[in-house]
Amino acid sequence: MKLSHYGNRYSGQSGIVTLMDDLGSALRDNPDMLMMGGGSPARIPEVEKLYQQALQQIASDAALSQSLLGRYQGPKGDLAVRQLLAQQLAEDHGWPLTADHIALTNGGQSAFAIIANMLAGDSDSGHRTIHFPLVPEYIGYADACIENGSFSASQPAIHLLPDGLFKYTLDPDLVIAANAAALCVSRPTNPSGNVLSDAELQWLDAAACKQGIPLIIDAAYGLPFPALHYTNETNPYWTDNVILLLSLSKVGLPGVRSGFMIAAPEFVEAFSRANTILNLAVGNLGPALASILLPGRQLQRLASEVLQPWYKAKAATALQLLRTALQGVPCHIHQPQGAFFLWLWLPGLPVSTLQLYEELKRAGLLVIPGDSSFFGLSSPWQHSHECIRLSYAVSDQCLQQGSAILGQVLRRIFA
Repeated sequence: MKLSHYGNRYSGQSGIVTLMDDLGSALRDNPDMLMMGGGSPARIPEVEKLYQQALQQIASDAALSQSLLGRYQGPKGDLAVRQLLAQQLAEDHGWPLTADHIALTNGGQSAFAIIANMLAGDSDSGHRTIHFPLVPEYIGYADACIENGSFSASQPAIHLLPDGLFKYTLDPDLVIAANAAALCVSRPTNPSGNVLSDAELQWLDAAACKQGIPLIIDAAYGLPFPALHYTNETNPYWTDNVILLLSLSKVGLPGVRSGFMIAAPEFVEAFSRANTILNLAVGNLGPALASILLPGRQLQRLASEVLQPWYKAKAATALQLLRTALQGVPCHIHQPQGAFFLWLWLPGLPVSTLQLYEELKRAGLLVIPGDSSFFGLSSPWQHSHECIRLSYAVSDQCLQQGSAILGQVLRRIFA
């Protein structure tokens, strides 16, 4: 069968396809595999109980069940949910929002792909790119655009910190290319756990406004929910030049594939039309659960009172275990400011991160090699071949055993 350029592009290999395939095959091949490579949220009994109760409430109500199973959403999604979320964000953060500023989405991955292809690629003003002001960034972005060359990126500044930590910040000499169609950051950043400061976001927003382009902020791990920020110095951020993506995945609902986009009404309208053409409608389960969890701000309380402290404590445990296990190994760990990953920089790593990945998998530990997270750079960068990502959304036993395996393998490789 002969495929089109589109078919060849999207049926080929990519970082995100390899990641999702390995998550499925690794456990099948080795049921005892320590899964520290994926992006699934942790199992937290209090969270699961709340969702079970919400599902039971839907199932026991004929009208709610019919709404879930027997009708399509409109192009922008459930109006009542959009109105309530807009009201809450306006009250909590002072954002001048209405329901017309919000569209429901089939998850952040789907929403970003639509947004990126709406903005980047060939246009009347030439070829344009989504520009990432600092990488590494989310591996799932890398192949989202139909046209090649639709992403560009800048190296960050790297600051070495005490106790073997480091941190990425915006390069003070950052220059935004004239052909940029938008700037994009995730906050907190997947894979590094970096959280851009309020001042950095304000600078990026002002720079984007100056060029007449939007700033995309993917807050799948961020504020206002699931609120996986571990510093009190950051706040939710939105202006009418920002396209803000929120998700229900990291509050413990990745299988629902549902989220929200908040943007200027004219862009929401354009996005909703594109989403209708590509997907017909958004799914009903996410809005149905949101209609139960948003009233009384149950979702926001869950984020701030359960999820944030749970993951913050788990980050501290993971950091302590890794420091013990990696003694004597050349390693810097990115300061864990958010999300649920630790990002390891291994300066002078004598093998490729793909080879390290395979060695660790044979030893019973699954991680994520970092190379694919440095897409869009115009020139080679050795740092991009020296990083791996670990998830700490796992049990303490998994963290302890995984850290020990990592230390053993790395000491052998560096010997």
